[in-house]
Amino acid sequence: MKIGELGAATGTSVRLLRYYEEQGLLESHRVAAGHRRYDEDAPAVVRRIRALLDAGLPTRVIRDLQPCIRQDGTVSACKLETLQEHLDGLDARIAALAETRASLAGLVSDTRARELVGG
Repeated sequence: MKIGELGAATGTSVRLLRYYEEQGLLESHRVAAGHRRYDEDAPAVVRRIRALLDAGLPTRVIRDLQPCIRQDGTVSACKLETLQEHLDGLDARIAALAETRASLAGLVSDTRARELVGG
């Protein structure tokens, strides 16, 4: 499969596919003319990469997860600790954002209340 075909099959730009390859997430083989060729499972690999990126994982972590990804696309327990650390970090960021939101909502509420009483 050529890079343009892979891009069309996955809705991913050629530039992004090259980036995935540079990051060690996607493998290609060069033919005699120097063109990249991808195996038939490449669309599934790209979809897994996209799903893991959407889950908030950086490319370095996705690269480390590669040996733990099963044929069906699920991740085996060999990197469960890494996934848990990222989940905990996300929970901490959500909690911090909730606090920030509550503070801002209080400020908006106080400002509106002052405006209503002619402040």
